[in-house]
Amino acid sequence: MNSKIVVFICMVGVATASVVARVDPLPQYSYGYDVQDALTGDYKGHQEQRNGDLVTGSYTVVDPDGTRRIVDYAADPLNGFNAVVRREPLVVAAPARVVAPAPVVAPAPLIARTPVVAPAPLLAPRFPAPVFY
Repeated sequence: MNSKIVVFICMVGVATASVVARVDPLPQYSYGYDVQDALTGDYKGHQEQRNGDLVTGSYTVVDPDGTRRIVDYAADPLNGFNAVVRREPLVVAAPARVVAPAPVVAPAPLIARTPVVAPAPLLAPRFPAPVFY
């Protein structure tokens, strides 16, 4: 009995799919997005267009090594999928700035030091000459 119910549900599904499914002979769409999250460092974007069987687009991703990867692609039934990958450094040119020379500072005056006097040498004690009896 269960198999008859399953077959019936499958037949209803096929019948409704054939009625509802419509194929667009010339599909067209265009979309894109851009993410710039400074908190997480996530920078990426994507845009794509479709006109019939021709799909073109590009996406960009900032890689962990600090370069931006740009992929331009196109796809069609004759040539298939083709992509061109470029990498660009994310070096921001620093604005030119004028640096003033360091000020000239006069040397510090020498501090006169008090001379260090060596202690007087110790003298050997003087004993009276020994007396022999």
